Amino acid sequence: MVYGIHAVTSLLSHNPESVAQLYIQADRKDKNDKRLQEILERAERSGVPLEVCSRAALDDKCDQVHQGVLALCRPLNLERHEQELDGLLDKLEQPPFLLILDGVTDPHNLGACLRSAEAAGVHAVIVPKDKSAQLTPTVRKVACGAAEIVPFFSVTNLARTLQALQKRGIWVFGAAGEAEQSLFEADLKGPIALVLGSEGSGLRRLTREHCDVLIAIPMAGEVSSLNVSVSTGICLFEAVRQR
Repeated sequence: MVYGIHAVTSLLSHNPESVAQLYIQADRKDKNDKRLQEILERAERSGVPLEVCSRAALDDKCDQVHQGVLALCRPLNLERHEQELDGLLDKLEQPPFLLILDGVTDPHNLGACLRSAEAAGVHAVIVPKDKSAQLTPTVRKVACGAAEIVPFFSVTNLARTLQALQKRGIWVFGAAGEAEQSLFEADLKGPIALVLGSEGSGLRRLTREHCDVLIAIPMAGEVSSLNVSVSTGICLFEAVRQR
């Protein structure tokens, strides 16, 4: 199931062939809701079967906040194979701009990071296969459609991936609270990969050792750290500003 207005709209825009059945809440369909009308129009153009049902019926199908819209999907793996990463990088017409998340396990945080990455124009998001959230329905809803747009790679060995990126001339910047260099002092205009760590412990030791530069967000207050999705947004848009 894919649920939520933004997630279903993006799904119908980018992968309508994957939708086997669309469910709409009856009392929402009767309202003059422009966002819902857009979903209905996209579904009709793509020949997606539609079923109008009660709120209770939707709640039985999905125990999350579905906003009156559910899409039952055929198997759709949005996670690209790590061997496809070289091909994506080869086709870029500008310096690579990558986001790497090292062990972000909260699906809400991953979804928020994907949303920021799409807004910032990131070329790909990379996560490790183990001890990391993947593209679940919750992630896709929080991402508000970004999961269908931003290339998402789940890699077996993150340290090896970092080494491969460095061999391509991509500078790897790791965010660490104790780093001496400020985010705002770093040169983020060229080919870069920004690496942010987990919600609790930050970057893992091996990941940290494979970074070219460690950078920190200057903190004026007494709070020692920020939520990873907030930190991601700050780092990405400082790079956007420079680039």
